[in-house]
Amino acid sequence: MIIKRWHSINLKKPIKLGFNEVSRQPTSPVRTRFAPSPTGFLHLGSLRTALYNYLLARATNGSFILRLEDTDQNRLVKGAEENIYATLKWLSITIDEGPVEGGPFSPYKQSERDYSNHAHQMIESGAAYRCFCNRGRLEGLRESAKLLKPPTNVTYDRHCLKYSKAESDKLSTIKPFTIRFKSPDKYPPFEDLLHGSINLQPQINQEDVRYDDPILVKSDGLPTYHFANVIDDHYMKITHVIRGEEWLPSTPKHIALYNSFNWKPPKFVHIPLLTSIEDKKLSKRSGDIDIMSLKAKGYLPEALINFAVLFGWAPKRSVAGEKHSEVMSFSKLEKIFSLDDLTKGNAKVDFKKLDFLNKHYLNESLKDKKFFKESVDEVIRLLETKGISTTRSYVEKVLQTVGSLTTLNQLSEEQVYLFSKPSLAEFPHEDSLSILIAFREALKGQNVTDAINLTALKYPKKQVFEAVRFAVSGGVSGVKLPVLADLLGSDNFNSRINDAINLAHK
Repeated sequence: MIIKRWHSINLKKPIKLGFNEVSRQPTSPVRTRFAPSPTGFLHLGSLRTALYNYLLARATNGSFILRLEDTDQNRLVKGAEENIYATLKWLSITIDEGPVEGGPFSPYKQSERDYSNHAHQMIESGAAYRCFCNRGRLEGLRESAKLLKPPTNVTYDRHCLKYSKAESDKLSTIKPFTIRFKSPDKYPPFEDLLHGSINLQPQINQEDVRYDDPILVKSDGLPTYHFANVIDDHYMKITHVIRGEEWLPSTPKHIALYNSFNWKPPKFVHIPLLTSIEDKKLSKRSGDIDIMSLKAKGYLPEALINFAVLFGWAPKRSVAGEKHSEVMSFSKLEKIFSLDDLTKGNAKVDFKKLDFLNKHYLNESLKDKKFFKESVDEVIRLLETKGISTTRSYVEKVLQTVGSLTTLNQLSEEQVYLFSKPSLAEFPHEDSLSILIAFREALKGQNVTDAINLTALKYPKKQVFEAVRFAVSGGVSGVKLPVLADLLGSDNFNSRINDAINLAHK
C-alpha cells in the first residue's frame, strides 16, 4: 500500500438509534476476550476494557476469555501475569476460558501457540514476504520518512519484495529476516458498532513511495501483535472485540489480514479514551490508576467496578430505575449492560466520584457482620504499620461511632488522632491559648457542647471550635467534637487540652 498519511476520520459523529434502527446489542450468546500484555500491572483503562467484555458476555449468556499476549518478551514485567489473575479474582471477574482455566481453544498464551504454519501459508499465497533489511537500513528509512511533507510513520519501501521465491528461500537459510504483510492497495472499510462506518484510506505520495507493510513475524520467530491477535481471535471464535479507541487505525490492517485468510472478522467496538478532569490523557504509569494501588488505598472492588463501568457507558433511565442512580451493583450490571448505552466522548476520570461510590459501598458493607469483623482486622493492621497499638473493642466503637468513612485507610491517616495523640505545630489563631484556657475552665462540670457554648460567649464560636479541635486532633476539621470526646474519654480528652496549653506556653 502506497502511503503518505492517513485521511482523518471523525469519531464524534453520533449514531442515532431511532425507531427503525437496529440495536447494537447482540441477541445471541457472544464470545468476548480480555487480552492484556503482561508488560505492566492492570490499571483503570484495562479494567474498563475487561469489564465491558465481561459484562457483554454475561448479559448475553456468552463466554468471557482471558488471553495473555506475551510475545514481546523484552518488555515482560516480573509479576505482571500474577497481577492480572490476582486483580481479576479480587474484582470477582470470573474467567470462562484462559491459561489456568483451560478451554477448547487452547493455548491461551500467545507464546505457547505456533504461528509458523500461518506465516508460511501467507508467504506461499503472496500475501506476505520475507524482509532481510538490517537495522541500519530500516533506521535510515525511518529518518527519511520524517522529512516528507507532511512527515509519516509509514516508512518501508518494499526493497525485499523484489526477491523471487527461490532467492528468498535461499537467503532465509543464511540471513535473519522478518515477515511482512503485503498490504492491499486499498484497505477494506469496516463497521464499528459504536462509531459506525469507518473507511481509513491512504493518500498516495508519488514523489517518495512508502508502504504500510507491517511486520507479522519478528526475526526471533515470534509473531507481532497484529498477526497473533487476528489468528487467536479466529481460532478462539471471538464474536465481539471491545477495545480502546487507540486501536482504530490498526483495525483496517486486521480486517485485511482476516480477508487474506478468507476468515470472517469479529464485530468491533472501539471505546473512548480515558482522560483526567483537565482533559489530558491518563498515564498508564501513574500509581493513581493502578488497580492494586487503589486497593491498597482502601478502595473496594464494588466501588472500582461501578466507577470503571461509567467511563463511556450510561444506562437509560428505563433500565437504571426511576432515581437513575449511578450506584449499581455488579449483579445488576451483569443483567443490564448493553452496547446501546455506550457513549463516544472522552471519558473523564473524576476520583471524587470514586470517593463517593466507595463511601456508599463501605458504609453499606459495614452493616454486614463478616465484613465488619474483617474491617476491624484491617484497621488494626493499618495502625500497626504506623507503630500504633489499640484494642479490638475500641476499633469496633470507632467504626460504629464516627459516621460515614470514604475508606478504612482514613483511620490510619487523617483520622489517626483517634488512636494516638497528634503532633501539634502552629496554632490556628493568636487567641488559641486564651481560648483553650477558657475552654478548660468551662469544661469543669460541663459536657463539651456546653463548654464550647460558654467559651463562645467571649470568643467567636468558629475560633473556639477550631482551637479545641486543633488541640485534640491536630487539625481544624474532622470527627465532631462531642463524638471525639466520647471516643477518647474524659481523661484522654482533657490530657490533650492540657498538652496543647503547655505547648502554647513554650
